[in-house]
Amino acid sequence: MIDKKRIIFFLIFILINNCSFDNKTGIWGDAKKEKKRISELEKQQKKIIEIEKVYSSENIHKKEKLLTKKITLSKPKKNSSWIMSGLNHQNLLGNIYLSGVDNIFLKKKIGKDKFEINRFKATLLAHGKNLIFSDDKGTIFNINEFGKINWKKNIYKKVYKRIYKNLVISIYKNNIYVADNIGFVYSFNLDNGNLVWIKNYGVPIKSNIKIFNDQIFLIDQDNKIFSLNAKDGSLVWDILSISSFIKSQNLLSLAISINGDLFAITSAADIYKIQAESGKVIWSRNAAGSLYANATDFFNSSEIVLSGDKIIFSTGTSLYSYNENNGNINWQIKVTSVDAPIIDGENIFIVTNNGYLVILNKDTGEIISSSYILKILKKKKQNTTVTDFIMGSDKIYSITLNGYMIVSSALSGKVESFKKIGGSNISPAIINNGNLYILIEGSKIIGFN
Repeated sequence: MIDKKRIIFFLIFILINNCSFDNKTGIWGDAKKEKKRISELEKQQKKIIEIEKVYSSENIHKKEKLLTKKITLSKPKKNSSWIMSGLNHQNLLGNIYLSGVDNIFLKKKIGKDKFEINRFKATLLAHGKNLIFSDDKGTIFNINEFGKINWKKNIYKKVYKRIYKNLVISIYKNNIYVADNIGFVYSFNLDNGNLVWIKNYGVPIKSNIKIFNDQIFLIDQDNKIFSLNAKDGSLVWDILSISSFIKSQNLLSLAISINGDLFAITSAADIYKIQAESGKVIWSRNAAGSLYANATDFFNSSEIVLSGDKIIFSTGTSLYSYNENNGNINWQIKVTSVDAPIIDGENIFIVTNNGYLVILNKDTGEIISSSYILKILKKKKQNTTVTDFIMGSDKIYSITLNGYMIVSSALSGKVESFKKIGGSNISPAIINNGNLYILIEGSKIIGFN
């Protein structure tokens, strides 16, 4: 971490209501109470506070290291759908087939980017040749690969007009499932955008959304982990976890193993292994790893990645590997990733926010290679951070805050080229049907091949 790291948080204090929407009319039962709740939420969204916290500079990774062993990658896999955050239940990306990035075949502004506030990255999905995403007014778009709108929908009434909306989205059994930072969870028909059901749980959702065996899994801002019935949105089970006083704007992580166990990380740095069907907690651990009394108030993590019997994720201070079966820690190394670690075979690939592409051994955590990728930019352009990265056909594509895409070899770790894309990304990049898609600020979507 840096000596002084500015962390921006929303202090969103709201009333906890359990209002349900009528499935036909979309009108809540107690409109007066809901308007009062939204008024409070609107006020708190305007109170963005900068909090400075002093960390040791020992956690900054600033070392380059030449490759110490040959990197072997799997054959790039073709991907024809990206229906949830992290691509799959395990958030295991790997080496995805990408035809290239020389040609920009799609560059179009779709939707509106109204609110000038920092935000966590929303979801960009692909189903066949169609793309699904939302803008910050809460409008969901279904477009084809060339940017033509198939349909768009917005469920929010006038009372929510001044509220910034961040939606998390997943596709399951021909329906789109949505949760937001107001407290709504709802479902659309994928083909025509017709509303299937909608619920208002009264507390902002702060995680990505995972769906498995007709159950929806989410975490709210109070660190309640819960499951809903995908058919009607009714509550199946919930787990009350320790809440952190300051509500981080980072999305919390969920993953589901091939055995059907749910893994979750809360903003209090608690890691849970839960039996997905029943909600029974199998084990829990804490990954704060700090002597600071209020360390969990500043905790953030990447997506959890499940690979074999290992749980791998990055926090603001370290990269961790835990044993999936018993929750014991395998290793910890003080290097951090801007996004979910990418695992391919025995290799872990991460990019730090200060611009180092780091390759590690999955079993030991040993750093195999470290390259400073920002050095390919002109000196004055290097004063930026990396916000996202993805692997496509043996290369790592990193996105910077000042609007560049840097291409590096995953086999050697060496930086190769760069191109200007015109803005920082507001959604993790995805690869679908051999194309790379990035949603950037201004609600502009760019497609490369």
